[in-house]
Amino acid sequence: MVAHSHSRTGARTAGAGGVGTDDRGLSTIEVVILAPVMILFILVLVGFGQLVEGRGALDGAARDAARAGSIQKDHGTAMAEARKAAQADLEDVCSGPVSVVQKSAGFEPDTLFTVEVSCEVRGLSMIGLDIPTTLSASFSSPLDPYRRAA
Repeated sequence: MVAHSHSRTGARTAGAGGVGTDDRGLSTIEVVILAPVMILFILVLVGFGQLVEGRGALDGAARDAARAGSIQKDHGTAMAEARKAAQADLEDVCSGPVSVVQKSAGFEPDTLFTVEVSCEVRGLSMIGLDIPTTLSASFSSPLDPYRRAA
């Protein structure tokens, strides 16, 4: 018969391959410390992912706005259509108003129609970092010499 050694308190001491009583609550402490850190890390990744998605959406909106404006007959209609196209593309991306500004001079045939689209995107505000993130993108489209007649 094999006898196990006991300490004065009656707890079994660590033997060959046995686990001591000092490690009993260690995994709980590890989970309590690491779980919030991991959750914060995941939220930061999601926040930066939204910034990257916002950048891509803004580039697409600038392209669509420049193209929508370049096929119009007059400057006023061109800017109205450019704003409409950009707002339609960015309605789920921006948390504030969408700004569309013409960066090219004039509205003459065979020149470029350049617009800059900007807005404030949602990003790190979901984790409590209320850093205003305004992104902008610009795109140029040639003014079509055979633009719409009306």
